[in-house]
Amino acid sequence: MKVTDKDVAYVAELANLELTSEEHNGMLRDLNSILDYIDRLNELDTTDVPAMAQVSDRYGVDESKQGSERFAYANRKDVVEGLRKSLPHEVALANAPDANEDFFRVPKVIER
Repeated sequence: MKVTDKDVAYVAELANLELTSEEHNGMLRDLNSILDYIDRLNELDTTDVPAMAQVSDRYGVDESKQGSERFAYANRKDVVEGLRKSLPHEVALANAPDANEDFFRVPKVIER
């Protein structure tokens, strides 16, 4: 499957990007290069390669554990450590380019 000029224009519009013709051509070339590489990878025989849940181990993982036990470190309770006070509103808003008493004001980006 090749990416077309129309595909690049569509994705740029979805992302609200205005691409120059040079950027458009570069994006077209780069995306097709990525797809070509994926096609090359799909040609590899992976029948004897076991499926993996993770592609790499982290340092300090117990090598004797197997499967999901090896990645138990990734599941932990969500605990707030060392409670810190938040900034007061007036301090947080002090350097805002546009704010009212309670909130930052930001321009609308949904409208075109």
